[in-house]
Amino acid sequence: MAFHEIRFPANLSFGALGGPERRTEIVELANGHEERNTPWAGSRRRYDAGFGLRALDDLEAVIAFFEARQGMLHGFRWKDWGDYRSAPASKPLTAFDQLLGFGDGETRSFQLRKGYRSGEQVWWREIAKPVVGSVLAGIGAEAMTLGEDYEVDAATGIVSFNWAPDLGAEVSAGFEFDVPVRFDSDLIQISVASFKAGEVPKVPVVEVRL
Repeated sequence: MAFHEIRFPANLSFGALGGPERRTEIVELANGHEERNTPWAGSRRRYDAGFGLRALDDLEAVIAFFEARQGMLHGFRWKDWGDYRSAPASKPLTAFDQLLGFGDGETRSFQLRKGYRSGEQVWWREIAKPVVGSVLAGIGAEAMTLGEDYEVDAATGIVSFNWAPDLGAEVSAGFEFDVPVRFDSDLIQISVASFKAGEVPKVPVVEVRL
């Protein structure tokens, strides 16, 4: 899939409207009960970048970005200001924010992920687009050193250690991340007069599966 490793201007995504979307199929039975099912294993994010535009310069920046991606053809990175860190917003990143897995004495590479927990339930989201230089990794209770102990592929979110963690050792990481997205339309309609009057143009963006 065509993907450009470039981030949509973060100052424009700051005011965007959006969040996670799921697909649930509901069948109502004759007795009033219902059956619920989902064809999706995980959620997908949708955004409207139009809400982040404040000036004519912003419009020009979005048009240039849209044209460079050739509309819906090429994906790109998106900063979701409401969810872009492995740690809570009030706390600093640490190498122990998210559990990636356990060592088996052979595996050296681990996929970044983030857990969303509520009560006894937790859903793990795969993180494929970490921010370069933000990933902190740990094994057990010890923080590792980037370059000396591990490397990170910023295009896939895979952390590779220089040796295989011992059997049963907790492998963890802290990081900032972007969402892989594309434009959800090959048409952006903008009226300068309407924009000056306060009308927000629609610039739909949708998460892509990698």
